[in-house]
Amino acid sequence: MSEIDDLVHRADLDGLVRLVDKFCASADWAELSELRNRSRAAGATGRQLWPAATLAEYRLALWAPAEWAALVLGEESGRFTIGPLTEVVAQEHRFDDLRARLPPGPRLGFIAHECALRGQPIPDEVINPLDIPFELQPWEPGYGLAEYSDEGVAAPAPPLPDSSDFVTTIADGAQRIDDPDVQLAVRQLIEPWITSSNGRAEIVTVEGSAADAVAALGVAEARLAPIEPATAMAWLAWAGATGGAHGRRRGAAIGRFGAWWVLAALADLTDAWPVDPDELGQAVVALEWYWWDGGESRLGWELQLAIADPAEGYAWAISAHDAA
Repeated sequence: MSEIDDLVHRADLDGLVRLVDKFCASADWAELSELRNRSRAAGATGRQLWPAATLAEYRLALWAPAEWAALVLGEESGRFTIGPLTEVVAQEHRFDDLRARLPPGPRLGFIAHECALRGQPIPDEVINPLDIPFELQPWEPGYGLAEYSDEGVAAPAPPLPDSSDFVTTIADGAQRIDDPDVQLAVRQLIEPWITSSNGRAEIVTVEGSAADAVAALGVAEARLAPIEPATAMAWLAWAGATGGAHGRRRGAAIGRFGAWWVLAALADLTDAWPVDPDELGQAVVALEWYWWDGGESRLGWELQLAIADPAEGYAWAISAHDAA
């Protein structure tokens, strides 16, 4: 009986985890792949070894050569990993190497988006499951990307404005206006914060200024700092990519898509989806963007944006938080 067989037979999860480390250290990807397969199959016999299978899948996607990494990129893989394997695999692999070993389809399209965010060119014929361009547009930022390691994932939020950029405003608040498209778009952006963690969110639309929109949240005295549209995009995409304090990370590709959808809702372009990138870019830069706070300390995950459309006279405020 092999070492893998013995550990699986005894349902020795700790032993299997140590064996994962051993195979990674020796770059024995064939054995690691076998451990993953045997641990997954053990579920049929009542042995709950999915943590070992999940760890093996994650390490194969992150560190193994493309021919081994591709074996764990099926639709049923990575369900319990700390982030989507389509994002994990893009960190250390070239898209062309993976494409040669994977069938065409949406899964490959998500990998393409993740690789494109890392500066890799994507052929035109690759299926695009998100209906947004693979390549970054001139009005987009260089998005912050997650860094995966054996210890986990690091995905810090974009930097906040300097304290000197904030201006304190006092407003009575304007009457709220129903805006279901923006409400839904923002809630979909941070859905894991709310459904899989401890998060909460409030989004308001008013006829007035950005300060009026923040006041409509119940913040009579707020501090607003103007930010560039690209910075706002970075914040939206970061929020959409994370899982908050306890939810599972969704990946940079989903975060970028969510940011585009929020922008399309703000610009009243969702009915024209897939939106023309140039038209959306023009709408984005025509809006005024702010980061706001109420002078409180920063805790956990947060998204506090205020947006004004000076041409139409409308404004929005987003208050989303999650804490461990």
